[in-house]
Amino acid sequence: MKKVMLFILGTILLIILLTHIGPMIGLLISLTILWFAFRKFIRAESTGAKVLWVLVGLIALSFSVANVPAVIGAAALIALFYVYKAWKTRKEEEHVQKDPFDNFDRQWKEFM
Repeated sequence: MKKVMLFILGTILLIILLTHIGPMIGLLISLTILWFAFRKFIRAESTGAKVLWVLVGLIALSFSVANVPAVIGAAALIALFYVYKAWKTRKEEEHVQKDPFDNFDRQWKEFM
């Protein structure tokens, strides 16, 4: 039953991730441009260059704000990772065979 729920949750999260992949790419590009503009603004010596890089930075910032739905996609990606981890740990638990003599060995060690 838990595997079915993990599968359904993983499918829903994958669909959410795929629908938000465009804004995620846009956010990545706009944040890269914003970082580049900030670096160039810090290194610029003339006032004209600083004004130019501020304008580029403001445009990139406006594109970044427009791609805020990408945060939902990032959250879906993180949740999908945790679903994957839960799926893998459930598989590993099934493969471990329990020895009926483990309890006896533990009690014997406590006795001695």
